[in-house]
Amino acid sequence: MKLSENYFYTLREDAKDEESVSGNLLVKSGMIKKIGNGIYMKMPLGQKVVDNVKNIVRKNMNMAGALEVTMPMLLPIDVFQKSGRYELFGPSIFKLNDRYNRPYVLGPTHEEFFVLASMMKAKSYKDFPYTLYQIGNKYRDEIRPRLGLIRTREFTMKDAYSFDINQEESDKSYQKQFDAYHKICKEVGLNYAVVRADTGVMGGLLSEEFQAITDVGEDILVLCDNCDYASNIEVSKCIDNETDNSEEKLQIEKIYTPNAGTIEEISTLLKVETSKFVKTLIYNVDGKFYACLVAGDKEVNEVKLGKLLNAKVVELAEADNVIQITNAKVGFAGPVGLNIPVIMDHGIAHMKNFIVGANDTDYHYKNVNLEDFEIYKIADIRNVKENDICPNCGKGHLTFKKGIEVGNTFKLGTKYSESLGLNYSDENNELKPVVMGCYGIGIERIIAALVEQNHDDKGIIWPINIAPFKVAIVLISNKDDKQKQVAQDLYEKFTNAGIETILDDRDERPGVKFNDMDLIGIPLRITVGKKVEENQIEFKSRSSEEVELIDINDILDKIKNIIK
Repeated sequence: MKLSENYFYTLREDAKDEESVSGNLLVKSGMIKKIGNGIYMKMPLGQKVVDNVKNIVRKNMNMAGALEVTMPMLLPIDVFQKSGRYELFGPSIFKLNDRYNRPYVLGPTHEEFFVLASMMKAKSYKDFPYTLYQIGNKYRDEIRPRLGLIRTREFTMKDAYSFDINQEESDKSYQKQFDAYHKICKEVGLNYAVVRADTGVMGGLLSEEFQAITDVGEDILVLCDNCDYASNIEVSKCIDNETDNSEEKLQIEKIYTPNAGTIEEISTLLKVETSKFVKTLIYNVDGKFYACLVAGDKEVNEVKLGKLLNAKVVELAEADNVIQITNAKVGFAGPVGLNIPVIMDHGIAHMKNFIVGANDTDYHYKNVNLEDFEIYKIADIRNVKENDICPNCGKGHLTFKKGIEVGNTFKLGTKYSESLGLNYSDENNELKPVVMGCYGIGIERIIAALVEQNHDDKGIIWPINIAPFKVAIVLISNKDDKQKQVAQDLYEKFTNAGIETILDDRDERPGVKFNDMDLIGIPLRITVGKKVEENQIEFKSRSSEEVELIDINDILDKIKNIIK
């Protein structure tokens, strides 16, 4: 691409409405343009990056034996209603009606429709296995689109679905896709980890996330410093070391705690460690209220709570509801005498003489024990904390990292085949439900994660197989015929060799050209300047500060070797 003859721009100032490094650099480099909250155009350079990621994904999907299809984005709503997922999506889906007032949605995901496609093939056990995939747009009405391409309302996803006759065969298909995902992440150049995760609205038996490690990530990854345990904090199990608690139980006592409605305030007032307190949080779970108890220095895990109660919606109760339930201001809720079900974290089972709210403004109970209130359920409902004992090996301690979820693999089991009637005839001519797997990769999230992991104060540093162009030829002087001819010859030579190359022949100062090539992250730069009189040009890698003089006749072989 000759820049003097093509659509190319960069911005000199940072993007004012981008809160992430990747969002800012992708906008500033002219790769994307924001046109609405969570909605972006892919400009020419950005589209080339998208295509490069798609090509790597497509290659590995094909190598894993998957077949590509194209699914519509405009989907009839009744299929989601039949599978039971329409209500689970709630307000996150975009809804519309056609001219005959028939309801549709813009596709948030396509499990149900791949089931419909599978029905065209699934008759006998002899028809299996097979895996289908697509690379297309998805639409979700995010409450708060943010962080550039990391959380948007419209995004590109590769989603694949495997179909098998039993779980054993499905596990084999799952492993093929799982291995392909490792290859994709390595080929694009991601620093990543694989963690266990919540199955969410997808449902099924297992979910594993491919997480790009970066400080801007929205997910907390829980890792062990002794074994290979890796989990999303949403599903990471908590274990408690049972200690010999020989403390004598004391008589419950109501105490006056004026204006102390938080753990920190009551701790300061009574001069007692926060670990001696038990928090009571009122949750609205599918329209029913529950009191959830965790130790004062712990936090409720809403995913675990939802799984425990098989709930669709889990949210903290509104202040008005808390006041009505407890007859006290917010901050003074406690389990003693409460007339709603009490769910207690199992970590409290070993506690004695703890402090709770008294359901009376400005009052708490001290010396509370388990027999002082009625318990509906005891379960693991809290988040793990750093340095907790590993639930896998029981020896190591847990550490936290942040991550961007770029891929997810699910063992769906028969969830969708049973709800939608996807069956096959086995060897005995009996109908059996098809066993499914599901595998998704976010194209834009990979791009954003790569920028978060590969940048400096000058701009993006693309991995060479993802970069929109591999080589940038910078012409120093448009007025020097020798320089112009050498630059043109090199451009044609690289292009004919199949090396994607930019020729920056704009009528701009050299500094502007260098800055732009650094900003857009071209991996290899050749500078054609005065040294052409000595048959030499300058070579520089984007990831290095070293500048090397190379003979013009040797540069093509050098570039080929680097790319190879």
